[in-house]
Amino acid sequence: MGARIQMIDSDEAEGKLKDLYDKFNGKMANILKVHSLNPKSLEAHLEYYKVIMFGKSPLSRSVREMIATVVSVENECFY
Repeated sequence: MGARIQMIDSDEAEGKLKDLYDKFNGKMANILKVHSLNPKSLEAHLEYYKVIMFGKSPLSRSVREMIATVVSVENECFY
């Protein structure tokens, strides 16, 4: 099972979306690019991601990355 969500590539981005892409040197992961039609949503997801992956937690960074990887595999996400 998979879904296809329209995304705006970095070379087509304008305004706020372009600014957000520029922070990643045009190398934003597809999990984030799915928000490209709504830059405000992308910005919120980036903040959420920073808290989840880099914020204070009883889980180490490597454990959090492993959880994210396992969830992606289970969801058949290929990115």
